[in-house]
Amino acid sequence: MTAAATLTLLVSSPRVAPGLLSREAWRTLDRVSASGAVLAGDLDDPLAGAVMAEGIEVTLVGDALGHPDRTAVRLVEATADGDVVWLGSADGDPGLSDALAAEVSRRQDPPQVEVLVGSWDVPGGRLLDAVAVMDRLRSEGGCPWDREQTHTSLLPYLAEEAGEAAEAIAALQTPEGHVEDVAEELGDVLFQVLFHARVGAEGATPVAGEDGASWPPFDIDDVAATLVAKLVRRHPHVFGDSDASTPEEVQAQWQEIKAAERAAKAARRR
Repeated sequence: MTAAATLTLLVSSPRVAPGLLSREAWRTLDRVSASGAVLAGDLDDPLAGAVMAEGIEVTLVGDALGHPDRTAVRLVEATADGDVVWLGSADGDPGLSDALAAEVSRRQDPPQVEVLVGSWDVPGGRLLDAVAVMDRLRSEGGCPWDREQTHTSLLPYLAEEAGEAAEAIAALQTPEGHVEDVAEELGDVLFQVLFHARVGAEGATPVAGEDGASWPPFDIDDVAATLVAKLVRRHPHVFGDSDASTPEEVQAQWQEIKAAERAAKAARRR
């Protein structure tokens, strides 16, 4: 009796470079490409591009995008000639798993279906989504209101969102508090940080009193890099060879470091 072919659904994180797949994912792609088929719904998809860049042939399922039922039929039919790997799209192929379940269940000799995770989201990966959304809102064709904002016009919202986040956190000490509210309000604060960083990246922040002059641009990576450097600098007992083993010692050390930072900043501005 001939063993049933296998349909492997290769899924990966769109927030990780598409070529950074697990060893098992590459081994499966190599094996199946030698005797079966590697299929994709869009050859311009980053994952398909990364696989083809490694010399693996990828076949386009031309009518797949947006049609999970049709895609399911094509994938199952393709297993008649051997094992198949389907390169999942960045949006997770909505509806495909249900369509595959229905298609497989109605066949007398269905293929084995397995999901192979090629890469996982790294912690903080969804922050990249937030940056991308902010860029889209601010870009040509984005939101007219968002596009006209400046650092100055956004100031009231930064103060308002920070206050609402503080209220939500304080409310956790009461029966009315909810962690969902804290997460939402902190998200609003994060949005303001992303907003100011996106405005800063455009390099359109005017210098007071200087006609036509503007401050140098900065972006969200500059903001993050500055924060990381500050955290490392202010925690020598963690990242260096300083010794502070109690909260009180840490606080005293923190104040000394901040005083030195203020002095250095004042000297730079003379």
